[in-house]
Amino acid sequence: MGPWCALWVVLTLLRAVQDKTSTSVAASGTPSLLDFQKDQFQGEWYVVGLAGNAFRKEDRELLNPYTATFELTGNGHIQVSYAMTRGQRCVTWAYTLNPASQPGHFEVDKSRDPQADSEEVQVTDSDYTTFGLMLSRRNSMGRIILRITLLGRSWTLRPEALDKFICLVRAHHLSDEQIVFPAVIAWKITSGNC
Repeated sequence: MGPWCALWVVLTLLRAVQDKTSTSVAASGTPSLLDFQKDQFQGEWYVVGLAGNAFRKEDRELLNPYTATFELTGNGHIQVSYAMTRGQRCVTWAYTLNPASQPGHFEVDKSRDPQADSEEVQVTDSDYTTFGLMLSRRNSMGRIILRITLLGRSWTLRPEALDKFICLVRAHHLSDEQIVFPAVIAWKITSGNC
């Protein structure tokens, strides 16, 4: 663990112990937001980076840049919609996040497919205007599939946001080979792409 990562973990733990900020550390050891503002989190985000224990080196070539849109529903749930271009096609997918007992924690709604794997999603950090970090845990055939997502309101992020992403990746014992960054060279998101 590098010095910035260690410092971030220590400061996060101190804040949680002092209970003077909006960050705590959940039982999993992952920071969580005690005062999650879903109204500020909603809107369009770019998926700037991904990490996960199911990613392989070959997956890097398959990942195109894509967007994630978070919209509050009338019942307090969050509708999440993704859009990615693959060649000349636009690929979209969506799901609903149901609030869990802790702020910033959600369960993916399975009402449309009760046989679907259970999945928990947690917003671990965000300043709401430039970056967000999300952690997803899905139980698939007895195996925990872990995914960490770095979101940005633009494709350009401050180094501190990337450092927090890398620290969260390291805290979950993921390797550099399990980190994927979409290639944004010569790609532009416009409303006409998807």
